[in-house]
Amino acid sequence: MVKTVLTKLENELKGLKQALLVDIPTEIAHAASQGDLSENAEYEQALAKRDMYQAKMVNLEKRISELASLNVTNLPKDRAAYGSSLTLLDLDSDKEVTYKLVFPEELDDQATHLSISSPIGLALVGAREGDEVLIRIPAGTKRFEVLSLVTIHEQ
Repeated sequence: MVKTVLTKLENELKGLKQALLVDIPTEIAHAASQGDLSENAEYEQALAKRDMYQAKMVNLEKRISELASLNVTNLPKDRAAYGSSLTLLDLDSDKEVTYKLVFPEELDDQATHLSISSPIGLALVGAREGDEVLIRIPAGTKRFEVLSLVTIHEQ
C-alpha cells in the first residue's frame, strides 16, 4: 500500500519537475516577449504559477521522504494504525460500519476508506477491540465501540 502511494506521489513530482523545467519557462518567455513587464498580467501569472509549483514540489518531496522512511513492521499489531480495518458499532444509532485507515493520498470514492489524518481517523488510531471511542464532530460527539480490528499485519 505504501509503495502505491509513493509511486503516485513520485509520478506527480515528475510531472511538476517537467512543468518547471520546460512548460513554465516557455510560458514566462512568451509572456515576457509581449512587452512592458510592469503591466503584463500574463507574465505575473506565469511567475505565480512557477512559485506555486515550486512550493508544491517541496511539499511532495517532503511527503515522499516521510513515506519512504515508514517501516510498516513497526506499526502496532494490537491497536489501530495505518492500514487497519475496524468494524465499529455506532452506539447512538446501533448501526455497524467498517473503515480502513489510509493515508490522505489513498482516499478515493470508497466510503469505507478513512484518512488517518481526519478527525475520525485520528480518534481511531490506537483503539483496540472492545474500546469505546468518542469522536467530536461538528454536530456533536459520536460514540463508537470497536467490534473488530484487523491490522495491516493480518491482511
